Amino acid sequence: MKAMLRTLAAALVTGGAVALSGAANAQQPMRITIGHPPGGSYDLYARLAADFMRNHLPGNPNIIVEHKPGGGGLVATAFFYAQSPRDGSVIGLFPETIAHTQLLEPAVGKWKVQEMSYIGSFAPVNTAFVFRKGAAAKTPADMRKTKTVAGCTGRNSQSYQYPAMLKALGGYQFDIICGYKGSADSVLAMERGEVDFVSSAWNSWRATHMSVIEAGDFIPLIQGGLRRNKELANVPLMQEIVDDPQAKKIIEFASAGAAIGRALIAPPGIAADRLATLRAAFDKMVADPVFLAEAEKRKLEIDPTSGAEVQKIAMEILNAPKDVIDRATEAMK
Repeated sequence: MKAMLRTLAAALVTGGAVALSGAANAQQPMRITIGHPPGGSYDLYARLAADFMRNHLPGNPNIIVEHKPGGGGLVATAFFYAQSPRDGSVIGLFPETIAHTQLLEPAVGKWKVQEMSYIGSFAPVNTAFVFRKGAAAKTPADMRKTKTVAGCTGRNSQSYQYPAMLKALGGYQFDIICGYKGSADSVLAMERGEVDFVSSAWNSWRATHMSVIEAGDFIPLIQGGLRRNKELANVPLMQEIVDDPQAKKIIEFASAGAAIGRALIAPPGIAADRLATLRAAFDKMVADPVFLAEAEKRKLEIDPTSGAEVQKIAMEILNAPKDVIDRATEAMK
């Protein structure tokens, strides 16, 4: 199957028959590349797009979700930036933090977000620090006095970076264990009692573990973002539980990716008309009542932002003051 996909992708590039031009048909699939394994919010939103975006594209191309897990999504991002076709046949859905990684860890973030083009965002992504019921710490105040174990996928993922920032800037007693293959594995570790909490997208928690949360076995105690999610109205933001005003600014900078959320992105060098076609298809899709009904059925939050607006948010992150960038870099080590 993979060999077939490579052959089809090569045919799209060499023959110039691109789905978005109207010359392609359902036998020439598009791909959505994600950097995470199946089961999390990246996969859920990508599959939703694969099922519905084709209805608004010329030729109604089949769309395949392609997983390239590794490094908290950064392996796939680097591959996409450097090697994906530039014709619109492959688009991506990557972490909302890739602009931060570009700034804070240039040895890892070997891409330029300003050269890629956002197509649109399904919804903002606040992160939720969700604790198991039996964890010793019950409040943020407890976490400053009691050792608390976090599970994470890798040091370049927000599941490491957000707890690391609170540890460095707020004195929180977090012991962060990385190496889990994905958020699903981290959550299994929490269920087994190996770790006390996992920091992951609220969009994913609400879609996959809401019954456990409602039962009180999993408890959201902290969230990351610029504004409280309406479903987590009583859960404090990270910047609300640190005392130093400068620390608050650094955390707000690091949390700005929440506004980007789960967003589709096009590779560098895509033609302006094809980008416009993709953005128009996305805008039509997220306004489609059938799409919205299916998203609700799949328990996926939809609060869309246009591609142009998402691009603006990314540029604001990239243009942050150097002193804020430097302090955030140090805090995430």
